[in-house]
Amino acid sequence: MTDRPHIVIFNPDQWRGDTLAHLGHPAVRTPHLDRLVAKDAVSFRHAFSQATVCTPSRCSFMTGWYPHVRGHRTMHRMLHPGLGETNLLKVLREHGYLVWWGGKNDLVPGQLGFEAHCDVHFRPTAADYRRWKATPGEGSHAGDLAWRGEPGGDNFFSFFKGRLEAPGGGRWFDGDWAMVHGAIDFLERYDGDQPLCLFLPLGYPHPPYCVEEPWYSLTPREAVPERHVYDTWDDKPALLAGIRDAQGLTGWTEERWRELRATYYGMCARVDHQFGLLVDALRDTGRYDDSAVFVFSDHGDFTGDYGLVEKTQNTFQDVLCRVPFVVKPPAGVPTVPGVRDQLVELVDFPATVYEFAGIDCGYWHFGRSLAQVLAEPATEHRDAVFCEGGRLRGEAQASERESVPSGARWDLPSRERTPGATLYSPRIHLQLRDTARLPHTKAAMCRTERLKFVRRAYETDELYDLVEDPGETRNVIDDPAYRDAALTLKDRMLAWYMETCDVVPEEADARNFAVQPGARG
Repeated sequence: MTDRPHIVIFNPDQWRGDTLAHLGHPAVRTPHLDRLVAKDAVSFRHAFSQATVCTPSRCSFMTGWYPHVRGHRTMHRMLHPGLGETNLLKVLREHGYLVWWGGKNDLVPGQLGFEAHCDVHFRPTAADYRRWKATPGEGSHAGDLAWRGEPGGDNFFSFFKGRLEAPGGGRWFDGDWAMVHGAIDFLERYDGDQPLCLFLPLGYPHPPYCVEEPWYSLTPREAVPERHVYDTWDDKPALLAGIRDAQGLTGWTEERWRELRATYYGMCARVDHQFGLLVDALRDTGRYDDSAVFVFSDHGDFTGDYGLVEKTQNTFQDVLCRVPFVVKPPAGVPTVPGVRDQLVELVDFPATVYEFAGIDCGYWHFGRSLAQVLAEPATEHRDAVFCEGGRLRGEAQASERESVPSGARWDLPSRERTPGATLYSPRIHLQLRDTARLPHTKAAMCRTERLKFVRRAYETDELYDLVEDPGETRNVIDDPAYRDAALTLKDRMLAWYMETCDVVPEEADARNFAVQPGARG
């Protein structure tokens, strides 16, 4: 046992905030997280990410900075230590933690390596696979894209694969399984004195939508909730309609949508099972009580809502920006387990870790520790939460850069278009346009308990009454009855920008060159 808690960060990718059984979802199965929240942890019903794609969100929740503070609102701008951009892992390591990292990156520049951020950057070896009696897989695709069907077909950009079956009839064993087993092995073998930080950024339930048995068949298809749909797209961002047209899913039946959604819920259930294995390992190695455990995702997923799949960079529906967020503090930290309804942001995650660990992180950030909310369920926390993304005209460096084939045509009917190089081409091609109505416009969200306001450069703003319209289908920005509410939220967003527009380093510079004693200046 150390005098500081172990920090366990279980970080699935693209997990919607509504897909937890203990929050009332009618179809998804999450028994391990449900038990944790019932006995030892707090689950935040209204937790929000600060960006709806991977890299900006991860740069935000690993620093406590909003994406706009240092320009981290693109998939290709990560945290550079040489530019004064630290992160939670690096800070913990510098304060005596042994940091183990197993899983995806999307956080620090790959060309610089990982040595500054962790002690162990886990990659499984052939010996590991022999010990696990497993055959390494090639990710959720298993090296095969035939499931997409023919270009121009209505499954080509759907991200839907379905049931996974291991070659040769063995057990399915992809990268997430390897990382979870690697983390468990590390817990069982480590006998040092340093406090541990275990960082598990998994790939699931990020699409393609696919999972093996028993999770594929776990969700009763008749229990899948109805989808949110738009009556009109005229007052919605151009990016949404563009993706809708390019993905080509408008002819899908509800039966097909239920199958896709049930598969996604099965992916969530598999992640919950893997989390249960990790908790068992913490208990078996005597570290459970001494560990602060954090479970949260970087952003959500459309999963068929509004007739869309996957995600976007600059729209902020709750299905994209609301995420699971479960915190189990170390023993001795006052806690009332259960569900909380306060608005919280992922920037609050590092602030909470620093308080539990007793660390002065050495830089200014905007997170607020959740310790008081854990102890006192009625504690006030935030009056609003924020999310942002998109780009300005001409700001090509803020767009994704996966290749689109030379000569690709997107101005033709969907079945005549040249197929994109990747599953993301329907989204990417819209980011490359600099038209009068820029599809990838810069935008920001201010959300309170009742209202959501979205300010858009070059496009119509949005306002939703989340009590009257929880699916965010009716934009009331031009409704006179909501005029005062819109003005109030605009002012709140302006205050947020003013308070968070920059960070001043704590180190001061000298005003002059140092002068040696006796020298004449």
